[in-house]
Amino acid sequence: MSDEFRITAVAPLLTSSVFTVERRTVEHDDHSYHRDVVSHPGAVAILAIDERGRIGVIGQYRAAFDRYNLEIPAGTLDVPGEAPLEAAKRELAEEIGCDAQHWRALGTFMVSPGWTNQLMHIYEATGLSSRDRAPAGPEESAAEVHWYEPDELRAIMTEAAMVDSTMTIALHLVFGRFFDQS
Repeated sequence: MSDEFRITAVAPLLTSSVFTVERRTVEHDDHSYHRDVVSHPGAVAILAIDERGRIGVIGQYRAAFDRYNLEIPAGTLDVPGEAPLEAAKRELAEEIGCDAQHWRALGTFMVSPGWTNQLMHIYEATGLSSRDRAPAGPEESAAEVHWYEPDELRAIMTEAAMVDSTMTIALHLVFGRFFDQS
């Protein structure tokens, strides 16, 4: 099925420090059309669980929604040649000030395949030890680190008007059905 569609041209429309917006020309059944795609290097997210079973999250301002958002530590694969696991280790230290003895890859998902090629690699980190945070940028510097029991986080997320999809996916991958279906 995929060989019926062909990308025949790619033209950059915008280049930022994190991503590029490209206009892709696609051919299908002797017709061509354009799709604008955000080309992204990928990202990592970490479900950090401490010795008491609490989950580390950050409250961080997000300009896209003009609000503070509760999220698990995450970041862009923006260091050339850095593997996703190494980026996850860096982001865990930067954002919540922890190192981890044990790492488990939970999976990779497409963030929003209708408009971006961004992949998110999710890890579970346990055996945590504290270190100094090394935030990068104004949002991370102002972010607040919180540790929640799974039930506390479930209640917060159930009551929230909007929740972060990456955190929701990570919680489902580790804890199974995280939200009650009632």
